[in-house]
Amino acid sequence: MNEAPNFRVMRSAAPLRHSVTENIRNAIAVGHFKPGERLPERELCEMIGVSRTLVREALRQLESEGLIFIIPHRGPVVATLTVAQAKGIYAVRTELEGLASELFAEQASDAQLLALKKSFEELKIALTKSGPIDRLKAKNYFYDCLVEGSGNEALGDTLRMLNSRVTLLRATSLKAAGRTKKSIEELERLMKALSSRDALAARKAAAIHVKNAAAAALSQLSSS
Repeated sequence: MNEAPNFRVMRSAAPLRHSVTENIRNAIAVGHFKPGERLPERELCEMIGVSRTLVREALRQLESEGLIFIIPHRGPVVATLTVAQAKGIYAVRTELEGLASELFAEQASDAQLLALKKSFEELKIALTKSGPIDRLKAKNYFYDCLVEGSGNEALGDTLRMLNSRVTLLRATSLKAAGRTKKSIEELERLMKALSSRDALAARKAAAIHVKNAAAAALSQLSSS
């Protein structure tokens, strides 16, 4: 049985400010804080185990990403995505991840391909056996390896700007019945194309994966 998510920061693992931001982002992505819900600073400080100054810096970063917004006299609140906004995010993600996959097939080194294969094996294990935080981290790491192998810095920067909302929508899409199994199958087809250095097939496989994730997430959003 999976343990409850632990959002406390491991101080030696990464620069502290980045870790605080990532932990709040993960808490939102797995539904610990729901859309429209307030994010009390005191609760965040206690949950993560850091100062109010660090929490405020993290909240400013998440506000710039569109994951939260500040209401006067009420404070930070988790943003709510409309179906139209989700469609827009997935439309952009389809193009960006398709391009990243195409470039990876064309340009990635053998070492980068090996790293991606290892991250995919870790992702498969996480999707079937781990808790929500580990699943999100594994999927984010897989995409980090994909983007690095694409060799396009601008593409990576643009995808990172979308990462908060994309992460939230990934969590939403995986709630759909049978989506985890189908997601792994889709990514296996992508890995096959990348391993064969078939750029067009890789772009197509990536686009199909995103479109199917979109359909699952939009169905969940529409029914909520």
